[in-house]
Amino acid sequence: MISLFALAAAAALPTSAAVNSAPAQAVAIAESAAPPAPAPEPAAAVFLSFDSTGAQQTRVARGLLYRGSERPVDADSLVRVASVSKLAVALGVMRLVDQRRLDLDADVSTYLGWQLRHPAYPERPITLAMLLSHRSGLADSIDYVLPLDADLEAELRRPEAWEAARRPGGGFRYANINYPVIAAAMEGATGERFDRLMQRLVFQPLRIDACFNWTTCSDTAVSRAVTLYRPTGEVARDDLNGQRPACPVVPARDGSCDLATYRLARNGASFSPQGGMRISMRGLARLGEVLLRDGDRFVSRRSFHRMTRLQAVAEPESEGGLYCGYGLAVHSIGPARGDAARWCRSDPFGDATPQIGHAGEAYSLRSGLFVDPVTGTGVAWFVTQQPEFNAPLGARSIYTAAEEAMFAEAGLTGPRPVQPRRR
Repeated sequence: MISLFALAAAAALPTSAAVNSAPAQAVAIAESAAPPAPAPEPAAAVFLSFDSTGAQQTRVARGLLYRGSERPVDADSLVRVASVSKLAVALGVMRLVDQRRLDLDADVSTYLGWQLRHPAYPERPITLAMLLSHRSGLADSIDYVLPLDADLEAELRRPEAWEAARRPGGGFRYANINYPVIAAAMEGATGERFDRLMQRLVFQPLRIDACFNWTTCSDTAVSRAVTLYRPTGEVARDDLNGQRPACPVVPARDGSCDLATYRLARNGASFSPQGGMRISMRGLARLGEVLLRDGDRFVSRRSFHRMTRLQAVAEPESEGGLYCGYGLAVHSIGPARGDAARWCRSDPFGDATPQIGHAGEAYSLRSGLFVDPVTGTGVAWFVTQQPEFNAPLGARSIYTAAEEAMFAEAGLTGPRPVQPRRR
C-alpha cells in the first residue's frame, strides 16, 4: 500500500434509423403507445466548496426540487448521491472498529452468522477490508437491489455472484454488491438495523439531517427532496413532492412492505448501503470536513489512515479510468503518470491537485465529494438528468461534460489557496 501523494505521483494524465411502416401499422402503434413523459425542468445542479474551518460557499445552484415546484434547489436540498454513500458507510464501519465491535481483517462470516466464501476459493476468508476496497471477488453479475424478504446468503451462493478468476484479497473490481454484505455485518455485530445504525453512528454526531432511503430523515428534510429525472423527462427516483415514500424499500415478493419483517444480517440491501444516502451538499461537506481534519477524533487517527491508504488500481482501459487508486471506500483524483497514463483519466478539475473522496453515478445523477488535505479545501456537487450510457465526456477527464462545465462555472480552475486547518 502507498500513500495518496505517492500514488498521485505514480498514477494518468487526462485525455480528453428510422423504420418505415405501413399506415395502418403506424396508426396501431400510435394508439397503443404510452404518451411521452413531459419534459423536466432544466437539470438541477448544486456545487459547494468548503474548507477545514467549516466555511462553505455555494458556487452553483440551479433547477427546481421537482417538476411544477416553485422551490429552487440549494445547498440544503437533499438528493440521492449514489456511490458517495459508500464513504459514509466506511466512516460508520470505522467507528465500530474503534469501538472494537468490528475487525477489518477478521472473517466477515463471524458477524454475518453464516459463511461467506468465494466458490472458487473456499479456503480463503473474506474480510471487511476486502469488501470495502472491492477486492472480495464479488461481482455485480446479480441484482444487488433485493426485495425486503430476500436472503443474502442464498443470493451469494449463486456462482454468478462471483468473478471466478478473482481471488479474495486480489485485484480490484468495483462491485456494489460488496456493500449489502458490509451492512449485514454491521447489523450482525450490533443488533441494529443498518439505516438506524448509520443515523446513530454518523449523521447524529455530525449534526447532519440525512438518511438512507428516507427512513430516518426529518419531515423538513423530506420536504427538500430533489426528484431525479432522466434526460427524456421520465422520473428516475424520488418523485416525492414533499411526501415520504409509501414504501421506502423494495417490497417483498408478495408486494408487502412491513419493515418489521426485515431480518438483521440476512438482507443488507434494503436500505441501499451502496448508494441510497439522501443528503444535502451542506451535509456532504460536513463529511468532507472529517476527511480534511484527519478524522478529527470522529474516528481514530489509525482508522482514518487505514481508510485513506490507497492501493494502485491496475484498471483496464475498458473500465473507463475513473478509479486510479482506491482505499476503503475512498478513491483518488488528480494527476497521474507512468503506466497509469494508458487508462487513468481522473483529473476533472484540471488543476493537477491530488484529492481523495468518492464519486457517484446512478439514476441519471452524477455527484462527488473530494478534499485536498494539503490546502485544507474540498468540494461537493451533484447534477441531474445525465445520460446513463454514453454520456458526453469532458475534455479533461472521464467525468461528464456537464460536470466539467459546472466546475468551470464554479471558477474551480488552477491551484487552490491554502486554508488554515482546524484541529
